[in-house]
Amino acid sequence: MSGLVNALVILAVIGVVLARQLRPRAVAGGRWWLMPAVLLVLAIRDGGGLIDGQHEHAAVTLLAAELVIGAVMGIVWATTTHLWTESDGRVMAKGTKATLAVWVLGIAVRVGLYAVASAVGVHQSSSSVLLAVAATLLIRSGVLFWRAQSLGPSYRTVS
Repeated sequence: MSGLVNALVILAVIGVVLARQLRPRAVAGGRWWLMPAVLLVLAIRDGGGLIDGQHEHAAVTLLAAELVIGAVMGIVWATTTHLWTESDGRVMAKGTKATLAVWVLGIAVRVGLYAVASAVGVHQSSSSVLLAVAATLLIRSGVLFWRAQSLGPSYRTVS
């Protein structure tokens, strides 16, 4: 897939995810893993595009840093999301201002990482961003569902 198409996919995913985060929605089991899985397939489909063969050690280090940033961002994102239980027992979630700040900071750190890569001459493909976004979404969803499991109903059941 071309870099332009990858960039458009990344922007579309970020736009959809952010728009969904800013309005209340039910936390349901379902297919929370589907979008990260699709992004993972798109990222690894190009094969060698993840690692710059001319700067292998630096490229692997930068990819690892990207994945660590994605993992941390996913954890912090999930912990800044407000969760509550509706009267019908559904667990609801909505992103907060802190959630938006996590996104802005995460994007800024990633831009800085790309600047470092460029400064040392390491070519990074958009596949590394797809992989990191997939990791972020997967970890965020997992933490969010784990948090949702700890919430009990907001009403008492009568025996």
